[in-house]
Amino acid sequence: MLRAATIGLVVVSLAAQLTAPAVAAPTKLKFGACPPDSGALRQTACATLKVPLDYAKPNGRQITLLISAVGSLSAKHYMLVNPGGPGASGIGVEQLVSVGLPEKVNDQYAVFSFDPRGVGHSSPVDCGDFSKLIKHPSLPYKPANSQQERQRVQQAKQVAEQCGRKAKDLLPYITTDNAARDMDRIRIALGRDKIDYLGYSYGTKLGATYATMFPQHTGRMILNSVVDPLVSTYRTAYEQDPAFEARAQALFAWIAGQDKAYHLGKTAKAVQAVWDKLRSDVAKKPAGGRAGISEVDDLLGGSLYTDAEWSSVAEAIVAYRHGDPSALLSITDQLATQAVDPAQLAYNCNDPGWPRNWGTWRADTKVANYRAPHFAWLNTWYGAPCAFWPVGPAAQTKIGSTKVPPILLIQPRYDGPTPLIGARRMHAVLTGSRLLVENGGNHASYLFSKNPCIDAKAEKYLLTGQLPADGNCPAGS
Repeated sequence: MLRAATIGLVVVSLAAQLTAPAVAAPTKLKFGACPPDSGALRQTACATLKVPLDYAKPNGRQITLLISAVGSLSAKHYMLVNPGGPGASGIGVEQLVSVGLPEKVNDQYAVFSFDPRGVGHSSPVDCGDFSKLIKHPSLPYKPANSQQERQRVQQAKQVAEQCGRKAKDLLPYITTDNAARDMDRIRIALGRDKIDYLGYSYGTKLGATYATMFPQHTGRMILNSVVDPLVSTYRTAYEQDPAFEARAQALFAWIAGQDKAYHLGKTAKAVQAVWDKLRSDVAKKPAGGRAGISEVDDLLGGSLYTDAEWSSVAEAIVAYRHGDPSALLSITDQLATQAVDPAQLAYNCNDPGWPRNWGTWRADTKVANYRAPHFAWLNTWYGAPCAFWPVGPAAQTKIGSTKVPPILLIQPRYDGPTPLIGARRMHAVLTGSRLLVENGGNHASYLFSKNPCIDAKAEKYLLTGQLPADGNCPAGS
C-alpha cells in the first residue's frame, strides 16, 4: 500500500476524437465536454451516469459517475481501463492507452475510462483538511520510542475519526464489489453485451472481481501488474515490504554502476551507506526545516515504481551533498498535498482482514522490519487508519470461478507494489488464464511500444481473442 499504485501519466496528443455516427451502437450516455478540472485533454469526451449508492436498494439514493471516452462509438470493441490506486482518477487514462495502441487495434477499439465511485468527479469521498494534523517534517516511520509510536497511532485514529465524521454516509459503499457493479452499469449504458478491459495494479483486482461477478459480460481482459487475490489487503503490505527492499537494492546497484556520473560509491553497499547517512543527517537537521527522515524515505519509496525515476534520486542525493536541498524539498512539498488519500483509505479499509488490535500490527511490523528495514514501518503507517476505521468490513467477492473466461496476465518479475507471487496466485485462481512475466521491475508499465515481446502477444489477443502460451519476456526498453 505504499502510496497509490498507478501507472505513470504522460501528457500526449491524440488524433482520434470521439464521434457518434448514425451507425453507432445504442448508448444511454450523452457525451460532451469534460469538466475543465478533470484531467481530460481536448480530444476526450465525457458523460455522466447515475448508479445506486447501495445496490441492495437499487431505487434508493443515486450517485454520479464521470466517464471519459476517446475513439468512435461505432468501433467493433469497447475497452474500459482503470489505472489502479485504489483511488486513482481514470479521466485522461483513456487517451494514454489509445495513443499507444497499434494502428490495427486502434481501428477496432474505442477506449473508455471513469472515475470510480468516491474518486475525483464521481461523488468523491471528502474527509476534510488534514493539514493541521499532518506536519512536515513528520515523525520517523520507525518509532524511536513508545512515545513516537503513540503519536503515530493517535494520528491514524484521528484520520479515521475525521473520515467518519465527514463522509460516513459514503464510506460503507466505497468497495471493489460496488465499483465492479458500476462497471457493469457502464457496460449496459454503452449498449454492449460484453466489454473488454485493461487494468493496472489495483485495477487488476477490480477487473478480476468484475470477471468473477459478471463472467457472461466479460470480453477480452488484460491485467497488468497483478494484485494477490488470496491474501487480505493488510497482508498485501507485508508481501510488498521485501519486494520494495529488493527494488531499493537494485536502485543502489544502478547508482553504483553510474559512479563516474554521480560519485556516490562503486558498490550497492557503498551507495546505501551514503543514503543512510543522508537519512541520519536530515533526522538531526531537516533540510529546509521540513524534509526529515520520513520525507526522504517517501522519496525512496516513490522512486521504486519505475526505473525512470532513478536518475532523479541520484541527482537529489548529489545536490544535497553539495548544499542544495531543493530536490528533497520539492518532493516534500508534493507529498504534503497527498498526505492522506481518503478514497484509497475507503477502498482499502472496507476490505476484511484488518486487525483491530494495535499489538498485532506492532508484532507483524517488527518481524517484517528484519527483511525490509527501509519500508516495513513506512508501509504500516500508510495503512494504520484501517485499524480504527469507522465502518466495515464489507463483504468481498472471492476472485475466481470456472465460469470466468480466459484472461491475459502481465507481470514484471521484480515489481515492488505488486510482487510476482500475487500474479502467480491470480493465474492459479483464474482458470484458463495466461501469464506473461517480464524480466524487469517497472510497475504497471503501459502496453505497446514498451516491450516488443509482450506487445506482440497482447496485440494478437486484442485482435483475435487468441491467448498466448504462458511464458517469459526480456525486460522492456
